[in-house]
Amino acid sequence: MKKILLIEDNAEIRENTAEILSLANYEVLEAENGKVGVEMAKSEQPDLIICDIMMPVLDGYGVLHMLSKIPATSGIPFIFLTAKSEKEDFRKGMKMGADDYLIKPFDDLELLDAVEMRLKKNEILRTEFNKSAEGLQEFIQEARGLENLDKLVSNEQKTVTVKKKQYLFSEGNYPNALYFLNKGRIKTYKSNEEGREYITNLYKPGDFIGYLDLLEDQRYRETAVALEESEVVLIPRDDFFSLIHTNRDVANKFIKILSDNLADREERLLKLAYNSVRKRVAEALLLVERQSAEPGKKMALTISREDLANIVGASQETVIRTLADLKDEKLIDINAGKITILNFDKLSRLRN
Repeated sequence: MKKILLIEDNAEIRENTAEILSLANYEVLEAENGKVGVEMAKSEQPDLIICDIMMPVLDGYGVLHMLSKIPATSGIPFIFLTAKSEKEDFRKGMKMGADDYLIKPFDDLELLDAVEMRLKKNEILRTEFNKSAEGLQEFIQEARGLENLDKLVSNEQKTVTVKKKQYLFSEGNYPNALYFLNKGRIKTYKSNEEGREYITNLYKPGDFIGYLDLLEDQRYRETAVALEESEVVLIPRDDFFSLIHTNRDVANKFIKILSDNLADREERLLKLAYNSVRKRVAEALLLVERQSAEPGKKMALTISREDLANIVGASQETVIRTLADLKDEKLIDINAGKITILNFDKLSRLRN
């Protein structure tokens, strides 16, 4: 049973609204003012909040502002109740993050339709994203079903096959699509003035590629090339921006998906700056292993010494010597050029 918090200072309106919701099989929590409502929202974690704007002690805007600052309550759908229909009220509420409005007096159907729509949207946006081409299409179809999103994206997403060592995009080119890796592996790298590469990231199936430059509307700052034959889904530029601009809820969900690996990338860049070569080689091996088909299992990692050196930010000779040391310590094994991690725990806790 879905739990709804109703914050309304008018006792008659509060009781009548609570009765309608209860008859529709919702669990209703009642608060007589904004201050009580905030405390109940924090302790009860409702599925949806319906809140009057004009109230003593703390008005609806104050309630929304306070709850939006708390991680546990910031994502709860929020519907304002107001007796006013001035555009200024709507604009202020939506700017603060309200999801919907109901103008008093409202009838039973208006109330229940608004509640059902907000709960449905929130459930869609909380659903975990299945990181495959099918999961991507499913998310798009779900988003297309939300209000005003019927023309969200093209009906058919283009899928292309990228051969090994083939470029997906190059540094300096202007982005015209968002790329979703369905199969294979792709690396991105930057080149210095001497032509030396530094690998900025390795991508596995389920990752989006090239979204930062697309979002910032600037030329690519790195080059993407396939490490093996890969299958990539292309989301056209216009469709991408339609997705994130048309609806705030969908934008929040999609940005969360896109930022999935951003924290890992920033952490790796920090380690590159402060860790020893030995520690960086270990981190690079663990990164390659995490991007493999079955992370956590002992399996031979296929990566060239050149690419490994470009991840570490050191010469190939230095990386080869470090690999030999790690092999002598029984942390890894090397056979026919392929590397197998023998002790994940010790390798991850290697001293700097």
